[in-house]
Amino acid sequence: MKYSYKTTNTCSKVIEFDITDDIITNVKFLGGGCPGNLQALPALVEGLTAQEIYEKLGKINCGMRGTSCAQELAKAVMEASEKTK
Repeated sequence: MKYSYKTTNTCSKVIEFDITDDIITNVKFLGGGCPGNLQALPALVEGLTAQEIYEKLGKINCGMRGTSCAQELAKAVMEASEKTK
C-alpha cells in the first residue's frame, strides 16, 4: 500500500513510502530537505519493519526543531503500520 504523510516542523513537507506486511520500501521525501539525508534515510530503512525504523530513528532531533526528517519518518511508518493492521 502506498502511504503519504504530511510532516511537521521539517524542511521536507511530505514523506511517501510503500508498506506491505509491515515492511517499508520506496521511501521518498518531498518538498525540500538536506539532499544527503534524504538519500541516506531511504537507503538505510529499505526493507525494515515499521518498529525497527521507529526504534532506530524515533528520537533523532534536528537542532532546536524538536523533530527531524528521520523522526518524522519514524512517526509516519508507525502510523501506517497501525492503519494497515
